[in-house]
Amino acid sequence: MLKEFKNFIMTGNVIEFAVAVIMAVALGAVINGFVTDIAMPFVGYFSGGVDFANLFYAMDGQEYATLAAAKEAGGAVIAYGNWINTIINLIIVGLVMFIIIKAYQKTKTPPPPPAPAGPTQEELLTQIRDLLKK
Repeated sequence: MLKEFKNFIMTGNVIEFAVAVIMAVALGAVINGFVTDIAMPFVGYFSGGVDFANLFYAMDGQEYATLAAAKEAGGAVIAYGNWINTIINLIIVGLVMFIIIKAYQKTKTPPPPPAPAGPTQEELLTQIRDLLKK
């Protein structure tokens, strides 16, 4: 059983999958940092200074200065600003993945063209017959 497990782990597909997962986590952290630190300040600036991370609705009907204050009060809070940030993050991740896949596809060599079709069996037999007649 240990030998089977070793063979399973050492196959190329498992190693490639592990590398892909690690790269995806790292890429996700980079994109999350980009959205939080670069993209959202631009979006906030062009939307009149709105900080999406601090948009929320308190279900108890009271007014709170920040999302943290509302959560600290213990009331139910709908943090729709965080959801907007997540949607923007998803769009940027999708765009980056699209760009990566397009670049990868350009690096792949196209398959060789198919070999030209030779004469059919009937054509060969006809040629042989004609040669034998001569």
